[in-house]
Amino acid sequence: MLLLTGLVGNSEHHHCRGTPEETTMNNATALPATSAPKAGRGLHIGLWIAQALLAAAFLMSGGMKLTAPLEALQAQMPWVSGAMGALVRFIGAAEVAGALGLLLPSLTRIAPRLTVLAAIGLGVIMVLASITHASRGEFPMIGANVVLGGVAAFIAWGRSSRAPIAPRG
Repeated sequence: MLLLTGLVGNSEHHHCRGTPEETTMNNATALPATSAPKAGRGLHIGLWIAQALLAAAFLMSGGMKLTAPLEALQAQMPWVSGAMGALVRFIGAAEVAGALGLLLPSLTRIAPRLTVLAAIGLGVIMVLASITHASRGEFPMIGANVVLGGVAAFIAWGRSSRAPIAPRG
């Protein structure tokens, strides 16, 4: 299967010969179907903005869960109960790690595929948060989880297939 790009001129005689990788056509350029189109500059910029905003959101949220007294967290987040102290701290640590993972591997270009894993991990956290809120009847809270999870999915998709960042070296 071939993807045709760059059609110009009239549609006269188009003769294909050779293997799909060697295909030549009059007035057209053929690419193997496995070639992903190059991402534009706009997609790269959009992904960087999404990464920065999502990282900021999770750094603030995770940092609060890690450092605030549990009593203060209980007043702000109804799902936090006395028995959930260790879980709240773990969630905070996972959110901070995910936020750092969204930025540092891509910025340093050291194992930039970790950015994809961080985005997937934050998406999983948002799915689990949605389930927790739904089980408690806190349906208005789910909207934020859906938005944050959607941004994480966009980053995972973009950095894994459409606009990956090349590793150093």
